This record gives sequence, structure tokens and C-alpha cells, in this order.
Amino acid sequence: MKTKEPAGISFFEKHLTEWVVLCMIAGVMLGKFAPAVPEFLARFEYAKVSIPIALLIWLMIYPMMMKVDFTSIKNVRREPRGLYLTWVVNWLIKPFTMFGIAALFFYVVFKALIPPELAKDYLAGAVLLGAAPCTAMVFVWSHLTRGNPAYTVVQVATNDLIILVAFTPIVVLLLGVGGVTIPWDTLLVSVVLFVVIPLVGGVLTRSAVIKRKGAEYFHRTFIPKFNNTTIAGLLLTLVLIFSFQGDVILKNPLHIVLIAVPLIIQTVLIFFVAYWAGKKLRLCHDVAAPAGLIGASNFFELSVAVAITLFGASSPVVLVTIVGVLVEVPVMLALVKFANRTKHWFPTRTGG
Repeated sequence: MKTKEPAGISFFEKHLTEWVVLCMIAGVMLGKFAPAVPEFLARFEYAKVSIPIALLIWLMIYPMMMKVDFTSIKNVRREPRGLYLTWVVNWLIKPFTMFGIAALFFYVVFKALIPPELAKDYLAGAVLLGAAPCTAMVFVWSHLTRGNPAYTVVQVATNDLIILVAFTPIVVLLLGVGGVTIPWDTLLVSVVLFVVIPLVGGVLTRSAVIKRKGAEYFHRTFIPKFNNTTIAGLLLTLVLIFSFQGDVILKNPLHIVLIAVPLIIQTVLIFFVAYWAGKKLRLCHDVAAPAGLIGASNFFELSVAVAITLFGASSPVVLVTIVGVLVEVPVMLALVKFANRTKHWFPTRTGG
């Protein structure tokens, strides 16, 4: 029997896959036929972080941050297993499965198609993706699975703290390059821009509106005004990202496919590891689904920025991080649909 659509799902959410494909095409075409536009926008950056992309990410996640009721965060202590699951999957499993799967495909399966030196660069890009669990986009995936917004914030915030101490040693360990220098300003600016600022803005807005007009007005009138803002921010972000890399994508069609194969396998594998573990732990769906989606998706803003800083904008390492963006959105949308259709696998939340 067909699963009923969640109540209140918007037109954009129902047809998000089609919109994503159109935005990818639009971005590539913009970069190809109107390169002056992305070249102009690329001038606006700080610590290798694109300010236009940061603004669009604010547009994307700000409405969800307004939904966070910090009084409910105390309830996270009642169910810490969701946090433990997130930490284990993201830091003890994901980086190493990414390394193993990428090495298998780049050095063995595709050996006849990828020269050894190029395979090494591709592996480096995959490691950068695998060592950076999602920070910004996960709020979109959590929103689409009706995840618990307060719990998702804690899951993401603790990941950000772990990134500060674990990202560098994991990358160095897996690449075996002791001299790799991670741009800490890029890392810290990314976390501040993509999490701290929209979170603080959302909390202040929520508090001000409820104080002036009441909780009922906030939930029934104010929040619905932003129903399509998150999706619009996502789509505009994709157009901008692919406009920056359109020429690279058009020049490397075969290798893009070769790179995409292990990245897709990794994404699906990690999601099911976390999602299955959440089921076994009998977590509620609004905690288990975001846990699986956080692990499956990557902090591509950070991965792209670090790859460019360490290896240069024209490096094959950067190409891998861009392909990560290319494959992530459609794959994650498929996983979101799967999670929504299997909500009945999980216990129903009763209060709190």
C-alpha cells in the first residue's frame, strides 16, 4: 500500500528530485556560457569560504533553526543513545569505510582506467569527504524526515566540536602524509557561518516573536510563511556551486562516473549502518533518521574549501569533492524517501 504523504508537504518538497536536476544543469550551463557571473561571485570569500554560499545556506537552514525549542534540548539527556550512535558512525566507522571503498575502486576495480598518481589524488579527495560529516545540509534532510530539530542541533553541534580535534589526525592517518596542514581558519569560519550564526538568529527570532505575539501565532502563522524558504535556499546553493565547477565537470565526464561509484556506495552503506543500528537500539524515528543521514552526507563546503587550500583549485583532489556534491543530493533524497516510508519500523514517541 502506498505511503501517505506527510501532512503539509510543499510542492517543492514533492518534486525536489526534479528541481535538483534542473538546478544542477542550470549551474553547469551558467558556468559554461556566462562564466563572468561565477567569477564575480567567487571574489567574495573569507578564509576560502564563499560568502554567497554562506548566505544561501543561512537562507536554507534559518527557518529550521527558528523551530528549535531549546527548552526541549534537556530531553536529549533522556535518550543519549542517538548521540552515541552519531559519534560512533561518523568517527569510528565512516572515515575508514570511505578510505577502504575508495582505495578498492581507484586502485583495483578501475586500475585500467585510472593511473596510479591520479588514483592517489582521488583517494585524497575521498578521505577529505569521509572525514567531514555533514553540518549544514543535514538540517534539510532532518526537516524532510520530520526529524527532532532540537536533537538534530545537538547531534550536529557535538560533531562540530569533534571535527575541531579529529579531522586533522584522521586525514593525516589515512593519507599517510604527516606534513598535511589543515587551514584552521577555514574550519572555524565554516562552523561559525554554517551553524552558529543561523542558530543564534533563529533562537532570537523565535524568542522575540513568541514574546510579542504568542506561541500559537508563531507556530500557526509565522513559521508557515517560511515553508518553501529552506528548499529555495538548497536549490539556489546548488546552482551556485555547480556554476563554479561547471567547466571541470564538462571536461571530465568519464572520471566523474568512476569517482561517483564508490562515493554512492559509501553513502548508502553508512546510512544503512546507522539506520539499522538505530532500529536495533529502538530509537524513535525522529532521532534515528537524522543520525543515519548525518553519517551518510558530508560537510562538502569544508571538504571543497580544504581541498582547494591544500592542493589548488585545478587539482584532481578538488574534483572528487565536487563530485561528492554532485552525487550526494540525489542519493540523499532517495534515502530520505526510504526513511519516510519505513517510519513504522521505529517506536512512536510518547510525549516529551
